[in-house]
Amino acid sequence: MLKDITLGQFFPGDSIAHRLDARCKLLLVVVYIAALFTAKGVVGYGLVILATVAMVAVSRIPPKALFRGLKPVVVIIVFTAVLNMFFTTGTPLVKLGPVTITQEGLIRAGAMVLRIMLLICGTFLLTYTTSPIALTDGMERLFNPLKKIKVPVHEMSMMMSMALRFIPTLIEETDKIMSAQKARGADFETGNLFQRAKALLPLLVPLFVSAFRRADDLAIAMESRCYHGGDGRTRMKQLKWKTRDTIAMLLGLALLAAVIGLRRFGL
Repeated sequence: MLKDITLGQFFPGDSIAHRLDARCKLLLVVVYIAALFTAKGVVGYGLVILATVAMVAVSRIPPKALFRGLKPVVVIIVFTAVLNMFFTTGTPLVKLGPVTITQEGLIRAGAMVLRIMLLICGTFLLTYTTSPIALTDGMERLFNPLKKIKVPVHEMSMMMSMALRFIPTLIEETDKIMSAQKARGADFETGNLFQRAKALLPLLVPLFVSAFRRADDLAIAMESRCYHGGDGRTRMKQLKWKTRDTIAMLLGLALLAAVIGLRRFGL
């Protein structure tokens, strides 16, 4: 299960999606989320699905990577579907004791499951096709106007970038600790849900120790290189907004406008 968590991973490549400016991709994610939550009917969701498939094809990211990223949130998806299925009033279809499954509940559950899956796939493409450094620079440039009101934009961008960067590292460290404890007789796979959760508690101490050690090493490395925040900092690779970024942005806005128009017609 831990190996299925792909959040924060970067897949190097030379696709059109990889070559887009980081600022463009961040804005496209915002537009994509807005279009996804605006979609209401079958045609609207179909348009968002087509856009997602097109983005996956353009990025050349293996679909298996996206499906592996969905596995850790299967419980959340199922829980959301059950809540919407059983607790939505409407035309009753099946009655299971005190609980009734309604037609509106099935439709709403399907829509919520589809929305969560598309949301995860669409947002994961951002980290799959953007390096942590480019992501940090893009966020800092986008939020640069907030510096006028004393918002620590550079520090916030750096923290988010490092968090994404170390997610795969911590997952790998957790897997190593679990393997070591299994070799010593620990059992993480038998018992009910509460017993499995209790069995995972011994993982927390070594994992926190390892995380704090890595954070301390990172702080020492940054101080030894005279890192003092964003003031006077230069970049080896400058972000450049090109024609392809403008075209991609216009396509994203066209998707959002089309979804808004379809929603007004109930499609």
